Amino acid sequence: MELTDSIKTMLIATAKALKGSARRLFMARTGQELGSGGQQRAARELGWGRMTIRKGMHELDSGIECVDAFRLRGRKRAEDHLPDLLTDIQAIVDDQSQTDPQFRSTRLYTRLTATEVRRQLIAQKGYTDAALPTAATISAKLNALGYYPQTVAKSRPQKKSQKPMPSSPS
Repeated sequence: MELTDSIKTMLIATAKALKGSARRLFMARTGQELGSGGQQRAARELGWGRMTIRKGMHELDSGIECVDAFRLRGRKRAEDHLPDLLTDIQAIVDDQSQTDPQFRSTRLYTRLTATEVRRQLIAQKGYTDAALPTAATISAKLNALGYYPQTVAKSRPQKKSQKPMPSSPS
């Protein structure tokens, strides 16, 4: 089978549009249509990975879809390493929190920053500095728990009005 430039671009664009098992099956069927040595030819002329085409051929022959384990890759969450972290953060922050004074939202405002929460976790709960995540991670956990580090409205000073200037009209 002759591969013209227009057919090549159409096959490459179609493969890019598909994801996962559908993409591999498309590549395998294309390799089969190219005949003997089709996998190598498709890899060479279309820029596809031979192992991807082989995995697609295996799926095509067996009829079973190979499941990718993307969710198992990457870094584990902080709660997986330290199972009591969220409850300990809540125990520390609950004492220092208050709701919105006007009751416009259900947010909990706290005076504590993430760095201070981290310091108190080390002092009160017995965590080590190396075991705890960074302050940025603790800040994200605070936000996920519904705490928002802000100055509490009660502690804000009253706004002072400007004194009238002698030159201003009365």
